[in-house]
Amino acid sequence: MSADESRTARVLTDIAALTGAGAGAFVRGLTRVLGGEERARVIVVLACVLGLSGADAATVGASATELRHGLHITNTDIGLLVSVTALVGAVATLPFGVLADRVRRTTTLGLAILLWGGAMLWSAAVPDFHELLVARLFLGAVVAAAGPMVASLVGDWFASSERGRVYGFILAGELLGAGFGFAVTGDIAALSWRAAFVILALPAFALAWFVLRLREPARGGRGVLAHETQPLPPEEEETRETDAQRLARERGIRPHDELLTNRDLRRASLLDAARYVLRVRTNVLLIAASACAYYFLAGIQTFGSEFAREQYGIDQPLANLLLLGIGGGAVAGVLLGGQLGDVLLRRGRLSGRVTTAVIGAVGTTLLFIPALLTRSAFTALPYLVGAVLMLTLANPALAAAQLDIMPPALWGRAESVRTLLRSVAMALAPLLFGAVSDNVFGGGRSGLQWTFVVMLVPLAGSAWLLFKARRTYPADVATAAAVAAGAAGVRLGPEHAGP
Repeated sequence: MSADESRTARVLTDIAALTGAGAGAFVRGLTRVLGGEERARVIVVLACVLGLSGADAATVGASATELRHGLHITNTDIGLLVSVTALVGAVATLPFGVLADRVRRTTTLGLAILLWGGAMLWSAAVPDFHELLVARLFLGAVVAAAGPMVASLVGDWFASSERGRVYGFILAGELLGAGFGFAVTGDIAALSWRAAFVILALPAFALAWFVLRLREPARGGRGVLAHETQPLPPEEEETRETDAQRLARERGIRPHDELLTNRDLRRASLLDAARYVLRVRTNVLLIAASACAYYFLAGIQTFGSEFAREQYGIDQPLANLLLLGIGGGAVAGVLLGGQLGDVLLRRGRLSGRVTTAVIGAVGTTLLFIPALLTRSAFTALPYLVGAVLMLTLANPALAAAQLDIMPPALWGRAESVRTLLRSVAMALAPLLFGAVSDNVFGGGRSGLQWTFVVMLVPLAGSAWLLFKARRTYPADVATAAAVAAGAAGVRLGPEHAGP
Protein backbone atom coordinates (compact mmCIF):
# COMPACT_ATOMS: atom_id res chain seq x y z
CA MET A 1 0.00 0.00 0.00
CA SER A 2 1.36 3.43 -0.97
CA ALA A 3 1.75 6.31 1.45
CA ASP A 4 -1.23 8.14 -0.09
CA GLU A 5 -3.42 5.06 0.16
CA SER A 6 -2.30 4.56 3.77
CA ARG A 7 -3.20 8.16 4.66
CA THR A 8 -6.58 7.80 2.92
CA ALA A 9 -7.30 4.62 4.84
CA ARG A 10 -6.42 6.33 8.16
CA VAL A 11 -8.67 9.29 7.32
CA LEU A 12 -11.59 6.98 6.48
CA THR A 13 -10.99 5.04 9.68
CA ASP A 14 -10.98 8.26 11.72
CA ILE A 15 -14.20 9.44 10.02
CA ALA A 16 -15.87 6.10 10.75
CA ALA A 17 -14.76 6.29 14.39
CA LEU A 18 -16.04 9.84 14.77
CA THR A 19 -19.33 8.92 13.12
CA GLY A 20 -19.75 5.94 15.41
CA ALA A 21 -18.90 8.03 18.46
CA GLY A 22 -21.34 10.72 17.38
CA ALA A 23 -24.11 8.20 16.83
CA GLY A 24 -23.41 6.63 20.22
CA ALA A 25 -23.53 10.01 21.94
CA PHE A 26 -26.82 10.83 20.20
CA VAL A 27 -28.37 7.53 21.29
CA ARG A 28 -27.21 8.02 24.89
CA GLY A 29 -28.55 11.57 24.93
CA LEU A 30 -31.88 10.52 23.48
CA THR A 31 -32.14 7.70 26.03
CA ARG A 32 -31.62 10.19 28.86
CA VAL A 33 -34.20 12.61 27.47
CA LEU A 34 -36.80 9.87 27.05
CA GLY A 35 -36.24 8.43 30.54
CA GLY A 36 -34.28 5.20 30.14
CA GLU A 37 -33.66 2.38 27.69
CA GLU A 38 -37.06 0.67 27.80
CA ARG A 39 -38.99 3.94 27.63
CA ALA A 40 -36.81 5.16 24.78
CA ARG A 41 -37.29 1.91 22.88
CA VAL A 42 -41.08 2.07 23.21
CA ILE A 43 -41.33 5.77 22.24
CA VAL A 44 -38.99 5.41 19.26
CA VAL A 45 -40.78 2.30 17.98
CA LEU A 46 -44.22 3.94 18.23
CA ALA A 47 -42.87 7.08 16.56
CA CYS A 48 -41.53 4.90 13.74
CA VAL A 49 -44.93 3.22 13.35
CA LEU A 50 -46.62 6.57 12.73
CA GLY A 51 -43.59 7.74 10.76
CA LEU A 52 -43.89 4.84 8.34
CA SER A 53 -47.55 5.65 7.79
CA GLY A 54 -46.74 9.33 7.18
CA ALA A 55 -43.88 8.47 4.80
CA ASP A 56 -46.10 6.22 2.71
CA ALA A 57 -48.88 8.82 2.41
CA ALA A 58 -46.40 11.56 1.43
CA THR A 59 -44.64 9.31 -1.09
CA VAL A 60 -47.77 8.90 -3.19
CA GLY A 61 -48.16 12.66 -3.55
CA ALA A 62 -44.46 13.19 -4.21
CA SER A 63 -44.53 10.44 -6.88
CA ALA A 64 -47.62 11.77 -8.66
CA THR A 65 -45.80 12.86 -11.84
CA GLU A 66 -43.93 9.57 -12.20
CA LEU A 67 -47.08 7.54 -11.51
CA ARG A 68 -48.96 9.46 -14.21
CA HIS A 69 -46.25 8.80 -16.77
CA GLY A 70 -45.50 5.23 -15.75
CA LEU A 71 -49.09 4.00 -15.58
CA HIS A 72 -50.59 6.46 -18.12
CA ILE A 73 -53.12 7.89 -15.67
CA THR A 74 -54.50 11.35 -14.90
CA ASN A 75 -54.58 13.68 -11.89
CA THR A 76 -58.10 12.42 -11.25
CA ASP A 77 -56.71 8.89 -10.89
CA ILE A 78 -54.08 10.14 -8.44
CA GLY A 79 -56.78 11.90 -6.42
CA LEU A 80 -58.89 8.74 -6.46
CA LEU A 81 -55.89 6.71 -5.29
CA VAL A 82 -55.32 9.00 -2.29
CA SER A 83 -58.94 9.68 -1.30
CA VAL A 84 -60.32 6.15 -1.58
CA THR A 85 -57.34 4.70 0.26
CA ALA A 86 -57.80 7.23 3.07
CA LEU A 87 -61.52 6.49 3.37
CA VAL A 88 -60.99 2.72 3.43
CA GLY A 89 -58.36 3.21 6.12
CA ALA A 90 -60.75 5.38 8.14
CA VAL A 91 -63.47 2.73 8.09
CA ALA A 92 -60.95 0.00 8.92
CA THR A 93 -59.98 1.80 12.14
CA LEU A 94 -63.30 0.69 13.67
CA PRO A 95 -62.55 -3.07 13.82
CA PHE A 96 -58.98 -2.31 14.85
CA GLY A 97 -60.38 -0.17 17.67
CA VAL A 98 -62.30 -3.21 18.93
CA LEU A 99 -59.14 -5.33 18.74
CA ALA A 100 -57.13 -2.67 20.58
CA ASP A 101 -59.52 -2.96 23.54
CA ARG A 102 -59.66 -6.76 23.60
CA VAL A 103 -56.54 -8.52 22.30
CA ARG A 104 -52.77 -8.39 22.66
CA ARG A 105 -51.92 -5.10 20.97
CA THR A 106 -48.20 -5.49 20.33
CA THR A 107 -48.74 -8.77 18.48
CA THR A 108 -51.66 -7.40 16.45
CA LEU A 109 -49.76 -4.24 15.52
CA GLY A 110 -46.61 -6.18 14.60
CA LEU A 111 -48.54 -8.54 12.31
CA ALA A 112 -50.32 -5.57 10.72
CA ILE A 113 -46.96 -3.95 9.95
CA LEU A 114 -45.78 -7.16 8.28
CA LEU A 115 -48.82 -6.86 6.02
CA TRP A 116 -47.89 -3.19 5.39
CA GLY A 117 -44.52 -4.30 4.07
CA GLY A 118 -46.13 -6.92 1.85
CA ALA A 119 -48.64 -4.40 0.50
CA MET A 120 -45.84 -1.93 -0.27
CA LEU A 121 -43.95 -4.58 -2.24
CA TRP A 122 -47.18 -5.44 -4.02
CA SER A 123 -47.63 -1.76 -4.89
CA ALA A 124 -44.14 -1.71 -6.40
CA ALA A 125 -44.83 -4.74 -8.61
CA VAL A 126 -48.27 -3.91 -10.05
CA PRO A 127 -48.63 -3.93 -13.85
CA ASP A 128 -51.40 -1.32 -14.09
CA PHE A 129 -53.39 1.31 -12.20
CA HIS A 130 -56.30 -0.96 -11.29
CA GLU A 131 -54.07 -3.42 -9.45
CA LEU A 132 -52.25 -0.51 -7.79
CA LEU A 133 -55.62 0.76 -6.55
CA VAL A 134 -56.42 -2.67 -5.07
CA ALA A 135 -52.98 -2.88 -3.44
CA ARG A 136 -53.36 0.60 -1.94
CA LEU A 137 -56.83 -0.19 -0.63
CA PHE A 138 -55.41 -3.23 1.16
CA LEU A 139 -52.54 -1.11 2.49
CA GLY A 140 -54.96 1.55 3.75
CA ALA A 141 -56.92 -1.11 5.61
CA VAL A 142 -53.91 -2.53 7.50
CA VAL A 143 -52.31 0.88 8.19
CA ALA A 144 -55.53 1.68 10.07
CA ALA A 145 -54.21 -0.42 12.96
CA ALA A 146 -51.76 2.32 13.94
CA GLY A 147 -54.11 4.95 15.42
CA PRO A 148 -56.15 2.92 17.95
CA MET A 149 -53.28 0.59 18.87
CA VAL A 150 -50.83 3.43 19.56
CA ALA A 151 -53.41 5.41 21.58
CA SER A 152 -54.26 2.42 23.76
CA LEU A 153 -50.61 1.47 24.29
CA VAL A 154 -49.59 5.03 25.22
CA GLY A 155 -52.39 5.15 27.80
CA ASP A 156 -51.21 1.95 29.48
CA TRP A 157 -47.45 2.47 29.17
CA PHE A 158 -47.14 6.06 30.39
CA ALA A 159 -48.52 7.99 33.36
CA SER A 160 -51.15 10.64 32.67
CA SER A 161 -48.86 13.43 33.89
CA GLU A 162 -46.46 12.88 30.97
CA ARG A 163 -48.68 11.58 28.18
CA GLY A 164 -48.71 14.92 26.38
CA ARG A 165 -44.91 15.05 26.29
CA VAL A 166 -44.70 11.42 25.15
CA TYR A 167 -47.30 12.03 22.45
CA GLY A 168 -45.21 14.99 21.31
CA PHE A 169 -42.24 12.71 20.61
CA ILE A 170 -44.42 10.13 18.87
CA LEU A 171 -46.21 12.66 16.67
CA ALA A 172 -42.85 14.21 15.79
CA GLY A 173 -41.97 10.82 14.35
CA GLU A 174 -45.08 10.97 12.17
CA LEU A 175 -44.08 14.40 10.84
CA LEU A 176 -40.49 13.33 10.22
CA GLY A 177 -41.77 10.29 8.34
CA ALA A 178 -43.93 12.51 6.15
CA GLY A 179 -40.91 14.71 5.50
CA PHE A 180 -38.87 11.65 4.56
CA GLY A 181 -41.57 10.52 2.15
CA PHE A 182 -41.79 13.97 0.61
CA ALA A 183 -38.07 14.75 0.30
CA VAL A 184 -36.24 11.42 0.07
CA THR A 185 -38.52 8.82 -1.47
CA GLY A 186 -39.98 11.59 -3.65
CA ASP A 187 -36.49 12.08 -5.13
CA ILE A 188 -36.08 8.32 -5.52
CA ALA A 189 -39.44 8.24 -7.32
CA ALA A 190 -38.01 10.67 -9.88
CA LEU A 191 -35.79 7.76 -10.94
CA SER A 192 -38.34 4.98 -10.32
CA TRP A 193 -41.64 5.13 -8.45
CA ARG A 194 -41.41 1.37 -7.96
CA ALA A 195 -38.08 1.79 -6.15
CA ALA A 196 -39.69 4.37 -3.85
CA PHE A 197 -42.26 1.83 -2.65
CA VAL A 198 -39.58 -0.84 -2.19
CA ILE A 199 -37.46 1.57 -0.10
CA LEU A 200 -40.43 1.97 2.28
CA ALA A 201 -41.21 -1.75 2.39
CA LEU A 202 -37.80 -2.82 3.71
CA PRO A 203 -37.89 -0.92 7.05
CA ALA A 204 -41.48 -2.12 7.57
CA PHE A 205 -40.29 -5.69 8.09
CA ALA A 206 -37.60 -4.57 10.56
CA LEU A 207 -40.12 -2.39 12.41
CA ALA A 208 -42.55 -5.31 12.70
CA TRP A 209 -39.83 -7.35 14.41
CA PHE A 210 -39.20 -4.57 16.95
CA VAL A 211 -42.93 -4.17 17.67
CA LEU A 212 -43.40 -7.90 18.20
CA ARG A 213 -40.57 -7.86 20.76
CA LEU A 214 -42.21 -5.14 22.88
CA ARG A 215 -43.82 -6.38 26.06
CA GLU A 216 -47.57 -5.97 26.33
CA PRO A 217 -48.46 -3.46 29.10
CA ALA A 218 -51.08 -4.22 31.72
CA ARG A 219 -54.42 -2.57 30.95
CA GLY A 220 -56.10 0.08 33.06
CA GLY A 221 -53.92 3.14 32.46
CA ARG A 222 -51.38 2.22 35.14
CA GLY A 223 -48.42 3.86 33.39
CA VAL A 224 -46.09 0.88 33.79
CA LEU A 225 -43.19 2.84 32.23
CA ALA A 226 -43.73 5.97 34.30
CA HIS A 227 -40.91 7.52 36.30
CA GLU A 228 -41.43 5.88 39.70
CA THR A 229 -39.00 5.87 42.63
CA GLN A 230 -41.06 3.22 44.43
CA PRO A 231 -43.51 0.81 42.78
CA LEU A 232 -47.07 1.08 44.04
CA PRO A 233 -48.70 -1.84 45.88
CA PRO A 234 -51.09 -3.82 43.62
CA GLU A 235 -54.21 -2.59 45.42
CA GLU A 236 -53.15 1.07 44.93
CA GLU A 237 -51.88 0.55 41.39
CA GLU A 238 -55.25 -0.84 40.34
CA THR A 239 -57.08 2.39 41.25
CA ARG A 240 -54.33 4.96 40.66
CA GLU A 241 -55.75 8.30 39.57
CA THR A 242 -54.42 10.47 36.82
CA ASP A 243 -53.39 14.02 37.71
CA ALA A 244 -56.52 15.38 36.05
CA GLN A 245 -58.73 12.92 37.93
CA ARG A 246 -57.09 13.80 41.25
CA LEU A 247 -57.69 17.51 40.65
CA ALA A 248 -61.31 16.83 39.72
CA ARG A 249 -61.84 14.82 42.92
CA GLU A 250 -60.12 17.39 45.14
CA ARG A 251 -62.34 20.13 43.71
CA GLY A 252 -65.49 18.11 44.27
CA ILE A 253 -66.44 17.97 40.60
CA ARG A 254 -69.41 15.70 40.11
CA PRO A 255 -69.48 13.14 37.27
CA HIS A 256 -72.33 12.92 34.77
CA ASP A 257 -74.77 10.45 36.33
CA GLU A 258 -76.19 9.43 32.94
CA LEU A 259 -72.75 8.17 31.83
CA LEU A 260 -72.04 6.09 34.95
CA THR A 261 -72.41 2.40 34.23
CA ASN A 262 -71.70 -0.97 35.81
CA ARG A 263 -71.37 -2.68 32.41
CA ASP A 264 -68.11 -4.22 31.29
CA LEU A 265 -67.29 -1.68 28.59
CA ARG A 266 -64.49 -3.83 27.25
CA ARG A 267 -67.09 -6.34 26.06
CA ALA A 268 -69.51 -3.74 24.70
CA SER A 269 -70.27 -3.98 20.99
CA LEU A 270 -68.72 -1.50 18.59
CA LEU A 271 -72.07 0.24 18.14
CA ASP A 272 -72.67 0.54 21.89
CA ALA A 273 -69.12 1.78 22.44
CA ALA A 274 -69.49 4.38 19.68
CA ARG A 275 -72.76 5.59 21.22
CA TYR A 276 -71.06 5.95 24.60
CA VAL A 277 -68.01 7.86 23.37
CA LEU A 278 -70.23 10.22 21.36
CA ARG A 279 -72.27 10.98 24.49
CA VAL A 280 -69.17 12.34 26.20
CA ARG A 281 -69.60 16.06 25.54
CA THR A 282 -65.95 17.01 25.63
CA ASN A 283 -65.09 14.18 23.25
CA VAL A 284 -67.59 15.43 20.66
CA LEU A 285 -66.18 18.96 20.93
CA LEU A 286 -62.60 17.73 20.62
CA ILE A 287 -63.45 15.55 17.61
CA ALA A 288 -65.18 18.46 15.85
CA ALA A 289 -62.32 20.85 16.62
CA SER A 290 -59.73 18.32 15.48
CA ALA A 291 -61.66 17.68 12.26
CA CYS A 292 -61.70 21.42 11.48
CA ALA A 293 -57.94 21.69 12.05
CA TYR A 294 -57.11 18.60 10.02
CA TYR A 295 -59.46 19.79 7.26
CA PHE A 296 -57.37 22.95 6.89
CA LEU A 297 -54.13 20.96 7.15
CA ALA A 298 -55.27 18.64 4.34
CA GLY A 299 -55.91 21.65 2.15
CA ILE A 300 -52.37 22.90 2.83
CA GLN A 301 -50.89 19.50 2.01
CA THR A 302 -52.76 19.37 -1.29
CA PHE A 303 -52.44 22.95 -2.56
CA GLY A 304 -49.68 24.44 -0.38
CA SER A 305 -46.83 23.92 -2.84
CA GLU A 306 -48.84 25.32 -5.76
CA PHE A 307 -49.97 28.31 -3.66
CA ALA A 308 -46.38 29.05 -2.58
CA ARG A 309 -45.15 29.04 -6.19
CA GLU A 310 -47.87 31.35 -7.46
CA GLN A 311 -48.34 33.63 -4.44
CA TYR A 312 -44.67 34.23 -3.69
CA GLY A 313 -43.27 33.85 -7.22
CA ILE A 314 -40.79 31.07 -6.41
CA ASP A 315 -39.93 27.93 -8.36
CA GLN A 316 -40.65 24.32 -7.34
CA PRO A 317 -37.32 23.62 -5.55
CA LEU A 318 -37.69 26.79 -3.47
CA ALA A 319 -41.34 25.94 -2.77
CA ASN A 320 -40.30 22.50 -1.55
CA LEU A 321 -37.56 24.08 0.59
CA LEU A 322 -40.12 26.48 2.05
CA LEU A 323 -42.40 23.56 2.91
CA LEU A 324 -39.53 21.70 4.57
CA GLY A 325 -38.79 24.79 6.70
CA ILE A 326 -42.44 24.90 7.68
CA GLY A 327 -42.16 21.22 8.54
CA GLY A 328 -39.51 22.13 11.09
CA GLY A 329 -42.05 24.45 12.72
CA ALA A 330 -44.54 21.58 12.79
CA VAL A 331 -42.08 19.31 14.64
CA ALA A 332 -41.31 22.09 17.13
CA GLY A 333 -45.05 22.55 17.66
CA VAL A 334 -45.79 18.95 18.67
CA LEU A 335 -42.79 18.83 21.01
CA LEU A 336 -43.72 22.13 22.68
CA GLY A 337 -47.46 21.43 22.82
CA GLY A 338 -47.16 18.13 24.65
CA GLN A 339 -44.78 19.61 27.21
CA LEU A 340 -46.89 22.74 27.78
CA GLY A 341 -50.09 20.80 28.41
CA ASP A 342 -48.36 18.55 30.95
CA VAL A 343 -46.77 21.51 32.76
CA LEU A 344 -50.09 23.34 33.10
CA LEU A 345 -51.72 20.18 34.46
CA ARG A 346 -48.97 19.62 37.03
CA ARG A 347 -49.40 23.24 38.18
CA GLY A 348 -53.03 22.64 39.01
CA ARG A 349 -54.66 23.79 35.74
CA LEU A 350 -57.21 21.01 35.35
CA SER A 351 -58.08 22.04 31.78
CA GLY A 352 -54.45 22.87 30.93
CA ARG A 353 -54.28 20.48 27.98
CA VAL A 354 -57.41 21.90 26.39
CA THR A 355 -56.14 25.43 27.11
CA THR A 356 -52.97 24.56 25.18
CA ALA A 357 -55.11 23.53 22.23
CA VAL A 358 -57.08 26.81 22.42
CA ILE A 359 -53.83 28.78 22.30
CA GLY A 360 -52.76 26.79 19.26
CA ALA A 361 -56.04 27.26 17.37
CA VAL A 362 -56.21 31.02 18.01
CA GLY A 363 -52.54 31.51 17.16
CA THR A 364 -52.88 29.53 13.93
CA THR A 365 -55.79 31.63 12.70
CA LEU A 366 -54.12 34.96 13.49
CA LEU A 367 -50.71 34.05 12.03
CA PHE A 368 -52.06 32.65 8.77
CA ILE A 369 -53.79 35.92 7.84
CA PRO A 370 -50.64 37.99 7.08
CA ALA A 371 -48.94 34.93 5.54
CA LEU A 372 -51.81 34.56 3.04
CA LEU A 373 -52.03 38.26 2.16
CA THR A 374 -48.35 39.06 1.54
CA ARG A 375 -46.67 38.44 -1.83
CA SER A 376 -43.15 38.13 -0.38
CA ALA A 377 -41.78 34.70 0.56
CA PHE A 378 -39.26 36.34 2.92
CA THR A 379 -42.05 38.19 4.75
CA ALA A 380 -44.36 35.17 4.80
CA LEU A 381 -41.83 32.63 6.11
CA PRO A 382 -41.87 33.56 9.84
CA TYR A 383 -45.67 33.81 9.81
CA LEU A 384 -46.00 30.43 8.09
CA VAL A 385 -43.56 28.72 10.45
CA GLY A 386 -45.34 30.22 13.46
CA ALA A 387 -48.79 29.32 12.12
CA VAL A 388 -47.87 25.68 11.50
CA LEU A 389 -46.16 25.51 14.89
CA MET A 390 -49.40 26.68 16.49
CA LEU A 391 -51.43 24.28 14.32
CA THR A 392 -49.50 21.26 15.58
CA LEU A 393 -49.20 22.62 19.14
CA ALA A 394 -52.67 21.30 19.90
CA ASN A 395 -52.24 17.72 18.67
CA PRO A 396 -50.32 16.03 21.52
CA ALA A 397 -52.25 17.95 24.18
CA LEU A 398 -55.58 16.84 22.69
CA ALA A 399 -54.41 13.24 22.29
CA ALA A 400 -53.53 13.13 25.99
CA ALA A 401 -56.76 14.92 26.99
CA GLN A 402 -58.86 12.37 25.14
CA LEU A 403 -57.33 9.58 27.22
CA ASP A 404 -58.27 11.49 30.39
CA ILE A 405 -61.98 11.74 29.47
CA MET A 406 -62.40 8.09 28.42
CA PRO A 407 -62.42 4.96 30.59
CA PRO A 408 -59.37 2.82 29.67
CA ALA A 409 -61.65 0.02 28.44
CA LEU A 410 -62.73 2.27 25.53
CA TRP A 411 -59.45 3.87 24.52
CA GLY A 412 -59.03 1.89 21.29
CA ARG A 413 -62.60 2.32 20.06
CA ALA A 414 -62.72 5.99 21.07
CA GLU A 415 -59.61 6.64 18.97
CA SER A 416 -61.07 4.72 16.03
CA VAL A 417 -64.26 6.83 16.08
CA ARG A 418 -62.19 10.02 16.26
CA THR A 419 -59.96 8.86 13.39
CA LEU A 420 -62.95 7.96 11.22
CA LEU A 421 -64.60 11.37 11.58
CA ARG A 422 -61.31 13.24 11.21
CA SER A 423 -60.43 11.26 8.08
CA VAL A 424 -63.77 12.13 6.47
CA ALA A 425 -62.96 15.83 6.96
CA MET A 426 -59.50 15.34 5.49
CA ALA A 427 -60.88 13.44 2.50
CA LEU A 428 -63.37 16.22 1.74
CA ALA A 429 -60.82 19.03 2.03
CA PRO A 430 -59.03 18.68 -1.34
CA LEU A 431 -62.34 18.49 -3.21
CA LEU A 432 -63.88 21.51 -1.43
CA PHE A 433 -60.70 23.61 -1.60
CA GLY A 434 -60.43 22.96 -5.33
CA ALA A 435 -64.13 23.55 -6.00
CA VAL A 436 -64.24 26.84 -4.08
CA SER A 437 -61.03 28.04 -5.74
CA ASP A 438 -62.28 27.29 -9.28
CA ASN A 439 -66.00 27.99 -9.03
CA VAL A 440 -66.28 30.74 -6.41
CA PHE A 441 -63.06 32.73 -6.80
CA GLY A 442 -62.28 32.03 -10.46
CA GLY A 443 -59.18 29.87 -10.08
CA GLY A 444 -55.54 30.88 -10.42
CA ARG A 445 -53.40 32.53 -7.77
CA SER A 446 -56.15 34.81 -6.50
CA GLY A 447 -58.60 31.91 -6.33
CA LEU A 448 -56.29 29.87 -4.12
CA GLN A 449 -55.42 32.87 -1.97
CA TRP A 450 -59.01 33.77 -1.12
CA THR A 451 -59.96 30.12 -0.72
CA PHE A 452 -57.33 29.76 2.01
CA VAL A 453 -58.57 32.98 3.63
CA VAL A 454 -62.19 31.73 3.64
CA MET A 455 -61.11 28.34 4.95
CA LEU A 456 -59.70 30.06 8.04
CA VAL A 457 -63.33 30.25 9.22
CA PRO A 458 -63.55 26.54 10.20
CA LEU A 459 -60.11 26.89 11.77
CA ALA A 460 -61.43 29.77 13.91
CA GLY A 461 -64.45 27.58 14.63
CA SER A 462 -62.13 24.95 16.11
CA ALA A 463 -60.86 27.56 18.60
CA TRP A 464 -64.44 28.30 19.66
CA LEU A 465 -65.21 24.58 20.08
CA LEU A 466 -62.08 24.06 22.17
CA PHE A 467 -62.96 27.05 24.35
CA LYS A 468 -66.33 25.40 25.06
CA ALA A 469 -64.53 22.11 25.82
CA ARG A 470 -62.63 23.81 28.67
CA ARG A 471 -65.93 24.03 30.56
CA THR A 472 -67.12 20.45 29.92
CA TYR A 473 -63.72 18.79 30.40
CA PRO A 474 -63.58 18.64 34.25
CA ALA A 475 -66.90 16.79 34.66
CA ASP A 476 -66.00 14.32 31.90
CA VAL A 477 -62.66 13.64 33.59
CA ALA A 478 -64.53 12.91 36.84
CA THR A 479 -66.93 10.63 34.96
CA ALA A 480 -64.12 8.63 33.34
CA ALA A 481 -62.48 8.21 36.76
CA ALA A 482 -65.74 6.99 38.31
CA VAL A 483 -66.40 4.48 35.51
CA ALA A 484 -62.82 3.17 35.64
CA ALA A 485 -62.97 2.81 39.43
CA GLY A 486 -66.27 0.94 39.14
CA ALA A 487 -64.76 -1.42 36.59
CA ALA A 488 -61.92 -2.14 39.03
CA GLY A 489 -64.46 -3.09 41.72
CA VAL A 490 -63.94 0.03 43.82
CA ARG A 491 -66.94 1.37 45.68
CA LEU A 492 -67.04 5.14 45.22
CA GLY A 493 -67.57 7.18 48.32
CA PRO A 494 -68.81 10.77 48.64
CA GLU A 495 -65.30 12.11 48.11
CA HIS A 496 -65.30 10.59 44.60
CA ALA A 497 -68.83 11.49 43.67
CA GLY A 498 -68.60 15.15 44.50
CA PRO A 499 -71.11 17.19 46.47
